[in-house]
Amino acid sequence: MRMPPSNPYFTVVIGVFAISTSAVLVKLAGGAPASIVANYRLLFAVIIMSPFILLYYRHEFKQIKRKDWILASLAGVFLAFHFIFWFQSLNFTSVASSVVLVTLQPIFAFLGTYLFYHERFSTGAVISMIIAIFGSVIISWGDFRISGMALYGDFLAILGAIMVTAYFLIGQTIRRRLSLMTYTFVVYGISSITLVIYNVSFGHSFIGYPSTYWWIFLALAIVPTFLGHTLFNWALKWLSTSTISMAVLFEPIGATLLAYIILNEIVTWSQWLGGAIVLFGLFLFIVSTNKKRKVTISHS
Repeated sequence: MRMPPSNPYFTVVIGVFAISTSAVLVKLAGGAPASIVANYRLLFAVIIMSPFILLYYRHEFKQIKRKDWILASLAGVFLAFHFIFWFQSLNFTSVASSVVLVTLQPIFAFLGTYLFYHERFSTGAVISMIIAIFGSVIISWGDFRISGMALYGDFLAILGAIMVTAYFLIGQTIRRRLSLMTYTFVVYGISSITLVIYNVSFGHSFIGYPSTYWWIFLALAIVPTFLGHTLFNWALKWLSTSTISMAVLFEPIGATLLAYIILNEIVTWSQWLGGAIVLFGLFLFIVSTNKKRKVTISHS
């Protein structure tokens, strides 16, 4: 294998920092409905990708079969609701709690593969899942003591993790037949349309937001989306899936630090303890379920 044009580990560090900005950016645009923030994040991402798709990938659209369009549509709907639930959770709970709970996605994914593909659990996977779930209970218990609304935010974050898991499970078969760019463009496009319909249904305004919000919407499309997930998927050519998965576990730490610096959010003892236990459980889980297969890294 030829040497990479840049150090893949340095690229992963940039990616971790990039995805860590997502929750803070959403909080900064808290005056806009969560579904509007999600809508413009995906819409701007689609607009930015369009020239590259037209120049280099338009021939792949002929390869998309009717079944794949149906699956891509379902994946897009689940991705849309992932962002709705997760972004909405940030209106009720802290960045620390929300990001840690959304990071439980690998466990939901493994449960999904067990139910639909009959993939067996190892003893290590079961133990690590119990540890991670125990940590999430500590976070939720601490948040409930602070406010019932904080617990509601935790519940929304977990729903967001379930939605993004469904997005992955549905889309993984299409990814084998399409390039990452084409698949992402199609799903983001469908997800944007879903969010437009959702926002129109609930009467949310698409205009009238402060100029700073529009910069935040654009930043969400560029920083966590392209500088985050795109760099991770580039690094998968040179690094193992487990290495990238381990790196993603640093997102809650980065997001919590940024929230402390930018938003003055204080992390409670239950969030520190529960978050540490969740991340430790996820670390063990990734080690125990490590397989040599490539995945699309995304949620933030």
